Amino acid sequence: MATQSPFSFAQNFFAQGSTALTPPDWALDELQRRVVLLLNHVLMQEPQAMARLVQQQGRLLKVQWMQWHLQLRISPAGLFEHVPLGAVGDTVDLQLTLTAANPWQVLQPLLDGGKPDVQVQGDVQLAADINWLIDHVRWDVEADLARIMGDVPAHMLSQGVQRMVQGLRQFAGSVRPAGSASAESAA
Repeated sequence: MATQSPFSFAQNFFAQGSTALTPPDWALDELQRRVVLLLNHVLMQEPQAMARLVQQQGRLLKVQWMQWHLQLRISPAGLFEHVPLGAVGDTVDLQLTLTAANPWQVLQPLLDGGKPDVQVQGDVQLAADINWLIDHVRWDVEADLARIMGDVPAHMLSQGVQRMVQGLRQFAGSVRPAGSASAESAA
């Protein structure tokens, strides 16, 4: 079995320029596995969320943004399992496609406390359950940090990050995409 050097990505990036920003398959697979671990960690803190997902066990969900994708199967425990794209012969029960082509268009609604534009295809009940998860399940980062570093440092770090996010929200509100100022002046 041939292995790929971890430095080949950097070599290809500099040789082809920044337009070829495609990490190797092993790095994408590992990143997807880490995202699934984080999702499951957050879900395990919310028994009601897991109970909703138990009802959808075995269903296949695909999240896609441009050429990037994440495919998940709902386990009997009400958690997510990572499913490599080529490993499944089943049809996808629900596909969520982020429609924005620009990363800023994905991040700006998130910074404002909203949701990015998503095209939904597939099972309506599964889509409703996933939407409920997005609306109601939150990661308590401060509680996780408190387990590692103690209550006071975790609280101070959490407050600092909240101030930084608030500053980013203010910055995002002051920065407008090209063409939006002319549309407002015409109205």
